[in-house]
Amino acid sequence: MNVKFAVSTWLWTSPFTTDTVALFPKIKSMGYDAVEIPVEYPELIDGDTVKKALAANGLQAIVCGAFGPTRDLTNEDPSVHKVCFDYISQCFALCNVLDANFLAGPMYSAVGKARMVSAEQRKVEWERAVINIRKVCEMAQQHGLMIALEPLNRFESDLINTAEDVMRLIHDVNHDAARVLLDGFHMAIEERDLETAIVSVGDRLMHVQVSENYRGTPGTGQTAWPSLKAGLEKVNYNGVVSIESFTPEIKELAGAVCIWKNLAASQDGFASEGITFLKKLLNA
Repeated sequence: MNVKFAVSTWLWTSPFTTDTVALFPKIKSMGYDAVEIPVEYPELIDGDTVKKALAANGLQAIVCGAFGPTRDLTNEDPSVHKVCFDYISQCFALCNVLDANFLAGPMYSAVGKARMVSAEQRKVEWERAVINIRKVCEMAQQHGLMIALEPLNRFESDLINTAEDVMRLIHDVNHDAARVLLDGFHMAIEERDLETAIVSVGDRLMHVQVSENYRGTPGTGQTAWPSLKAGLEKVNYNGVVSIESFTPEIKELAGAVCIWKNLAASQDGFASEGITFLKKLLNA
């Protein structure tokens, strides 16, 4: 297994703007191979400038989407779908500029959409997700890209929570561009066994995100890291493993992900200690 390592700029700031490239030298100096770029507002990002900064620091780009209530492909209003398609199209264009070969994220529905609804309503929303994600796959294919769909825990989504859920969606979508992002934080809540979940995804696994079970520094909590490693080895994963967490200093983002206090002594320490742990775990 020969994985690379990334960190999300969400660990320090939000939203990502062209000026966020100021973090790149520090990220590279910590030993990272790649940087996760969360695209909240595409209009704030000049792709050409970011591309130059990536090249100057020897970093690869991973592009992730952000899907709030106005970007909900399961909404009953088709005009909301259009807003989401337009946004995704902008993200695909950025992927092309930054030489990223996929767009990642929970793009099947809105983050935070967690309700108790009837089986009939659930079926309607599932079918909307299938139809609209197939359209997204067709858009991705036109850009020479793939998408990596991310299951979220039950407190953030009522549609796709597990590897089994996302593989059922991919089966129903039935398009080669549909792949999977697995996030160890969500898996620690939803999966019975990390290794089994990873193996069930197999060669559809496009990207991996990690933090501790409490969203803190990898290696400091209760996550079953040997199980995660065993799963990645069994599917011969050779992609990127990325640390994704957040800073309580950015109030809007912290509120959205329910982080009410510091999860590490410093965000720089979080990033540097996290990659040290992951390199020892996965490249030993």
